[in-house]
Amino acid sequence: MIESFNGRLRDECLNTNVFTSIDDARRTLEAWRQDYNEHRPHSSLGHLTPREFIRKGQDNPSQTAGFSFRTA
Repeated sequence: MIESFNGRLRDECLNTNVFTSIDDARRTLEAWRQDYNEHRPHSSLGHLTPREFIRKGQDNPSQTAGFSFRTA
């Protein structure tokens, strides 16, 4: 799973942007992270976004056992 994430991050963000400063890199990566966690469905999560998956799991904790996502 982490290999898939790393490849997606590299292909969709790191390889497609030229960062002009560390602050620019932070802003760009944060925007990508928010999109990835809040707007994109993931097939491994039943076509839910990670945020939706966590919210759904709060209603039924057994569904999210073993998963943890940073969703600021």
